[in-house]
Amino acid sequence: MTMPNTNTPQPQAILRAWMPFKEAVGVTRIRGEADYAQICATVQALLDEIGDNEAHPLADVLDYLSDQMQSYEDEHYPIPDAEPREVLRFLMDQHGLKQEDLADCAPQSRISDILNGRRSVSKEIAKKLARRFNVGADMFL
Repeated sequence: MTMPNTNTPQPQAILRAWMPFKEAVGVTRIRGEADYAQICATVQALLDEIGDNEAHPLADVLDYLSDQMQSYEDEHYPIPDAEPREVLRFLMDQHGLKQEDLADCAPQSRISDILNGRRSVSKEIAKKLARRFNVGADMFL
């Protein structure tokens, strides 16, 4: 018989922490479009707060909710294989975004050039877009 790990939290301790967390976040698992919309809004609020600071105390919460969002999107909104600019156009459409809404990733003129095929996506912009849309950067390269 193996000895229990003394660092393993007890279910009641998890429950005492989980219920307030669930109440504060609102949705912790996506069961439909309303839950998806709520998690998207929460993820965006966390991205606005955290930025690129991976050491931020809320980074793990962002990762958890992003994983939930990604799983739902993979099942309900599969992204077809396409040119990076078409992937960007698709994601912008899915999220109801305009070029100027991506100012945190690149200037509007650069987004326009990418969408019109006059410029490719740089690695730096690909990373920012990937973080914004919670997809792999390789989708834009």
